[in-house]
This record gives sequence, C-alpha cells and structure tokens, in this order.
Amino acid sequence: MPDTPRKILWADDEIDLLRPHILFLNGKGYEVTPVSNGEDAVEQVRRSHWDALLLDEMMPGMGGLETLDQVKQIAPGLPVILVTKSEEEQLMEDAIGRRISGYLIKPVNPTQIQLELKRVLEGTKIEGRQLTRDFVTELSNIRATDVGTLDWRGWTDLYRRIVEWEIELETIKESGLRDALAEQKKSFNIEFGRFIESNYSRWVSNLSDPSRPVLSTDVVERAVAPHLRAGRRVYFLVIDCLRLDQWLALEKMLEPFFDVKREEYISILPTATPYSRNSIFSGLTPLEMGTRYPEHWTENESDEGSKNRHERFFLEEHLKRLHVDLSGEIKYIKVYAAEEGLNVRRQVNGFRQLPLVALVYNFVDSFSHGRSEVEILQEFVPDEAAFRAHVATWFNHSSLFDTLKQIAQQDAVLVVTTDHGSVLGRRAALVKANRETSTSLRYKYGNNLVCDERMAMHIKHPASCQLPENGLNKNYLLAKEDYYFVYRNKFHEYERQYRGSFQHGGISMEEMILPLATLEPRKA
Repeated sequence: MPDTPRKILWADDEIDLLRPHILFLNGKGYEVTPVSNGEDAVEQVRRSHWDALLLDEMMPGMGGLETLDQVKQIAPGLPVILVTKSEEEQLMEDAIGRRISGYLIKPVNPTQIQLELKRVLEGTKIEGRQLTRDFVTELSNIRATDVGTLDWRGWTDLYRRIVEWEIELETIKESGLRDALAEQKKSFNIEFGRFIESNYSRWVSNLSDPSRPVLSTDVVERAVAPHLRAGRRVYFLVIDCLRLDQWLALEKMLEPFFDVKREEYISILPTATPYSRNSIFSGLTPLEMGTRYPEHWTENESDEGSKNRHERFFLEEHLKRLHVDLSGEIKYIKVYAAEEGLNVRRQVNGFRQLPLVALVYNFVDSFSHGRSEVEILQEFVPDEAAFRAHVATWFNHSSLFDTLKQIAQQDAVLVVTTDHGSVLGRRAALVKANRETSTSLRYKYGNNLVCDERMAMHIKHPASCQLPENGLNKNYLLAKEDYYFVYRNKFHEYERQYRGSFQHGGISMEEMILPLATLEPRKA
C-alpha cells in the first residue's frame, strides 16, 4: 500500500451492517468514509477528492445507477465499483455501459472488496512489476540463445519474441528495459546479417530444398492458391512496407471480426518493392522475372512505380503455372490515395461473386518516405514505437479497416501480408561507385562498388542470388543492420539528412521477417 491512505467513499443504505468490513479496510491502509444514500454520495463527490467509490446498486431514493450517472458528471475519472444483490445480465450491461471500474455481487466478504480495490487502484502498477520480472527472465533466456544453431524458423521465432516484448514494454514507463531489449536486438541483427550472407544464395538457387524458408516467391502458392482450389473466395491484401510489429498492432483490432492464423516468411533481396512485391505476385525471383518477362519487368526502369505496374499480369500467369482454374475474373486494385480507398469501401460488397480480389495499399510506405522528407512528421514519429502507434491509429480510422469489416460479413478468406518491412537508419556507410549506380539508400547495384563489408553484403555474382546480371562487372551492395549508404561527396550533409529515417532494401530482421496471416470471418 502507498504511504498516503487511499480515500474510499462507500455508499450503502445498510452501511451500519458493514462496519466490520470498513474496519478491515481501514486496517489495510484505506481511509473509508461511509454514507447511507445516493444523495450524500453525490454531495461528497462534489466536495472532496476520492480515490474510489463503492456504490450499492439498490438504495431507496436515488438508486445506484442514477447515483452513478450524477457522480460521472462531477468526476468522470473516479473509479466506481458497483455492489449489488442482482445477477441480472441486463443490469451488468447497463452498469458496464456507464463505465464502471468493477462489479461485486452480494454477499461480499472484506477480502473480496480489498482485492477489487487493489485491482482497480493498483492493478496497472502490479501488472507493471510482474511484467518487469517476467521480462528480466525472458531477456536472460533471449541472451542465452545460441544464434549459431538457429535455422530460419529459429530466427523468425526469436524476432517475433523480441517484437512481442517491444509491444508489451510500451505499457510500462521503464525506458531502461526498452533500451536493454533494443541493444539485444541490435546485437542479433549483426548475427542475422551473417546468417543471411551464409544461406541466402543456397535458398534462392534451390527452391526445391525443403529446409529453405518460405520466401516471397512462395506466398501465393502457400496462402492463396489452396483456398482457390478448394472453391473458396479469397481477398489477398498486401500492405506495402508493413513491419511485423505494426501488423501485430493491427491484428488485435481485427480479432473481434476474424479468426487469425499467422506465420512468418522471409523477404527476398533486395527488400524493396520492385523486387519483393513483384516476386510475391509472380512467384519468381528477379532474375527469372527479367529473363521470362523482359517486357514486363526490367531493373533499369527510371520510374520506381513503373516497375510494379504489371502485378495483375504476374498474378494471372502465376496462378496458371500453379494450375489454379478460376470461375471468374481477378480483380486487382492498387490504392495510393484516400479517395481510392473510399472507392474500394463503397464497392467491396459488389465483389461477392469474384473468386479473387487482390488489394495493394501503399499508405505505410508513403508515410515512411514522407516522414523522412517532412520535418513535422519526424517530431510525430521519432522512433519505432511511435511509428507503430501511428500506423495503428491510421488503420483504426481508415477506409481499409471499414473495408475489412465488410469482408468479415462475407463468406471469403482474407489473406494479409506485406512485401518488406523497414529499418530505422542510424549509421552511415561510405560507398564508392560511379555515376551509373542506383540511388537507393539501403541497396545499390552497378559496376565495381566498394564498401566496408562489415556494413554491407557484397554480391559480386548476382546470378548466384537470382539477381539480374545484365552487364559486365555488375554487382550489388545490400546494407546490413541499421546502415545506409552515403557517398564521399557531401558525406556529412547526407549523413545528417538520412540519419533517423526509415529505409528498406537491405538486410535486417525488421525488413526481412514478415507476417503472412490468414483470416477467417467470425460471421461468415
């Protein structure tokens, strides 16, 4: 108990019979003031500050619910615990609708009341202490992980545990705990980069290897095609640049409407939309796309957006190769602007006869890039936790959420994923290159690229990683951990400009370990 006694107001028309209960609570450090009717309770609330109100539901004159209404007008934040003899469900709903903090059914013993007061008044603090103890134990277990023995599933499990704790720790104001977890994640990202360097070429060069991870190329075959073959209607939603931690925040909002089954997969490299999202829709690596469909995909397009203008074509061709026969047309919609999202919301009930609707939403990617360019957004989104919170706020008020709630009323499967995540760039890596080198901050391709290979994965033979090899001496650099590339010319200027920006294209757990969720409507 705190040193200063908690002030409790107790209103009950039989308050004299509750004297032993009051003495018990006084002995536990509470300062209890009794009143025998609702009118006196309202007057006491008007005159003094109280930490909680114990309120009898059945009092003559002003009843408990009427008293509650008047108390809430005077002190909206006052915790109220309703005490009643009735077990009627409608009464409980009425009380909950009036924002009570607790509910006790008579007869009650003093210990019950004490426990309810402790829950209402100290629950958050107690939960925080327990969460701290649990985290210290878990952090010790995480630190003891022998990352050298992890396969790809071990890495996705480890990263998911870290992300879940990042979200949990947001509920308590212990920056030291969050800093300790952030340092551990930073250390693991070093090892993750080594893991990818050692294994990536083998994964993409032997797609029949059962030990390789689920990659971008497998998403449609794994999560979409089986439902179509079973005759189910499917909505396939790709939210560009959505991180796993951000998806977990969205997932909680969707759980009242869907049963959610989630797994994680690994993005191909580079973790950038022209590569990873095209690979999702086509089921092909960048080298295969450029070889098989040179008129539909080329790495050297000057316009980034134009590299993804053939996703519907790629999806149709992919389903043909998978021998998925559809009973109707594929609907493909890409949403860049708010009005486009509103149009989807208005039209979604008209999609009930379509076997497959593919939706691509670009908000998170646009928000990520906009934050780097607009100073006021950097104030709103200073770190990863704020980024996660703002993505959740957007989604909660978005036309997309409304659209998904309408899909929950249909007999259809919803598959949700993303093409890549993003990482908060904190350190600049000096790169040497010529004028023809690509301009991205987390990946570069060109001739004779040079960078400290502790900071980047250097792919000297692109075909070994299923990347286009169109040109003599062409090679790739993929930034690892939280590095971003800066040229020697104006090094310090660009270092300052891009430090603290969210970027993608390279190798980090945040960019590569991604959610793949299948949602079944609860009200199909």
